[in-house]
Amino acid sequence: MTEKYRESKELDLARIADEVLAFWQQEKIFEKSVSNREGSESFTFYEGPPSANGTPGIHHVMARTVKDIFCRYKTLEGYQVKRKGGWDTHGLPVELQVEKQLGITKDDIGRSISVADYNQKCRETVMKYKDQWDDLTQKMGYWVDLDNPYVTFDRKYVESVWWILKELYKKKLLYKGYTIQPFSPAAGTGLSSHELNLPGCYKDVKDTSIVAQFKVIRNSKSEFLFGSESEEVRVLAWTTTPWTLPANTALAVGERIDYIQVNTFNPYTHKPVKVILARNLLSKYFSAKNESVKISDYTPGDKIIPFEITNEFRGSKLVGIHYEQLMPYLSPLYDVENAFQIVAGDFVTTEEGTGVVHTSPTFGADDFRVAKQHNIPPLTIKDETGVELPVVDRHGRFIDEIGKN
Repeated sequence: MTEKYRESKELDLARIADEVLAFWQQEKIFEKSVSNREGSESFTFYEGPPSANGTPGIHHVMARTVKDIFCRYKTLEGYQVKRKGGWDTHGLPVELQVEKQLGITKDDIGRSISVADYNQKCRETVMKYKDQWDDLTQKMGYWVDLDNPYVTFDRKYVESVWWILKELYKKKLLYKGYTIQPFSPAAGTGLSSHELNLPGCYKDVKDTSIVAQFKVIRNSKSEFLFGSESEEVRVLAWTTTPWTLPANTALAVGERIDYIQVNTFNPYTHKPVKVILARNLLSKYFSAKNESVKISDYTPGDKIIPFEITNEFRGSKLVGIHYEQLMPYLSPLYDVENAFQIVAGDFVTTEEGTGVVHTSPTFGADDFRVAKQHNIPPLTIKDETGVELPVVDRHGRFIDEIGKN
């Protein structure tokens, strides 16, 4: 028997899509794909929840297509695949959106607007484009249960999270620690990597970079750097974040990088000094034509400052050398004997700077990691509750102990 099929003169994908979607909806195909496997082994999927305070884009279609492929594949393998949709209704973007709409800042909450009214406005705003999301979900054929979604501002959801934290605490799986996170002084809160990638977060600006001179402490470890009793030896460290210098507690070098010791004069005090930097970066700070000028011919104030290389060594030889604290406003709260020393860092390069990285454990992820590896303490103070705080407040201003803002 020959079965007849409808002939299509032209391929109309939009019409075919509408027909398939209508069939799925009328026959409840998605629901049946779950219910007719009752009793089978379960494969549970929770939608990584989008936030409906913004409109969906093509990248959401791409991500959801990948999710859908896995769920349909597991269904074909015989699993019962329950897909629970969800909505992310928390987060800084929602708060900032509401504050922009109302013309307020965080400081106004509880003053010009009550906490309850602010929360209600956030609840309304975060679901602003839910209809567009639902429409996209259906049109792209993404199978997920949106009739019974989990919503993160729902009390039951919030209580479930607190319950989970309680269980983790009872099992001693929670501990107190510190990490380095992006922080917004304007919002007064930490930022996620997602928030950092939102439009408008970055713009190109011209900023100040400086080279700081760290005075080496003379002892048996550093003796090879010194000559006469009156000599000063300083390590040059370049930084694009000068405001973190008061919190410096270490300098990082590359163990296999070649460093040199240069005999020259301080361009500000005009006093003789020996400085240390990476050999490959010498030309960034010393003009080759000045090397021919004799050290003995220098007169304080001369524009041409002579120099001569007096020593060369690998970075590994500098590791463990201590130096004087650059800005002695505060002392570390613990492990003071480990502070203000040179350590090895695998992130140090000679592409820019001096080949020596100023390290502040409270203001950089690499800094924090390398300091922890070498038991270098951060420079912090304790508040009245005993919590350690950095040398800036939540608005990005120096604390009083560092001096006048």
